Amino acid sequence: MAFTLDPELAAVLQALAEQGGPTPPPARDDWRTLRARGTASMRWLASLLPAYPSGFPLVKADSHKVRSADGAEILVRWYEKADSAPGSAVVYAHGGGMIAGSVDLYDSVVAGYVQATGVPFLSVDYRLAPDAATGTGPVEDVFAALTWLGGQAAELRVDPRRIAVMGDSAGGGLAAGTAILARERGVPLARQALLYPMLDDRTLTPDPRLTPYVAWTWDDNWTGWHALLGTAFGTDAVPPEAAPARVATVAGLAPAYVEVGELDIFRAEAVTYAQRLAEADVSTELHVHSGAIHEYDRLAPASRLARRAMEDRRRVISAL
Repeated sequence: MAFTLDPELAAVLQALAEQGGPTPPPARDDWRTLRARGTASMRWLASLLPAYPSGFPLVKADSHKVRSADGAEILVRWYEKADSAPGSAVVYAHGGGMIAGSVDLYDSVVAGYVQATGVPFLSVDYRLAPDAATGTGPVEDVFAALTWLGGQAAELRVDPRRIAVMGDSAGGGLAAGTAILARERGVPLARQALLYPMLDDRTLTPDPRLTPYVAWTWDDNWTGWHALLGTAFGTDAVPPEAAPARVATVAGLAPAYVEVGELDIFRAEAVTYAQRLAEADVSTELHVHSGAIHEYDRLAPASRLARRAMEDRRRVISAL
């Protein structure tokens, strides 16, 4: 079966192609080059949104430090709308293939959710692989942010039973891993929202039907996972909190919202994870967007696809 790229996304990609010629892909395992390109790409994607703080005058942000499981200090940033009512909150993990990204690069993304829903967000500057953290280090950072928020619930006017965890791409995988840790450690979690999540270190075999559409390639995936997992990569020693697709059972996990494009290399693992959740009687909402590639919503934020996805996300966040 042949796939068809959404026409609005096709127009954006065509315009980008006309602005500059193709560049050779980074060599497998060259995480430094992949990080540099990812950072440049995220800066450009951020430029497509209103700038923070000027573009979000009703959203204020305060930075704090939390301590992770190994004692490392992690920056978190609390975004709150001026008229936010006491109640729910979301812990957010940014994308970047486990090796790139930052809270700063996601200022406008997170502020946009807060402005649209009135629900405050805590964005996590988790440590990046492989130079700052490996294995379960990044997911422990996100979990530390979750537990910190629970501990500050009264001061921040948050109901600890109404906290969700959310993330995109690598951040979606870390959100899923955080949900696993929350179940194992008895920490309440209202929902996990996984946007085109990076869940499975075994997604390494190219699919020729998807190859023409992918930006994050199977070689990139190899690089990101190897950076995170090191010598455990590809073995049974991979901790399921780091690669949630490996978790033995999903029973008892938080209700889930899962979203992925059909032209994304993460499609199969996202759908499989959602199916496992549903079969374990975990309330699960799954969206597979036709004609959508990885990060389709950020590449074309004004497209019908992106607007439809944002409506669903706002609905889920507002219902916490």
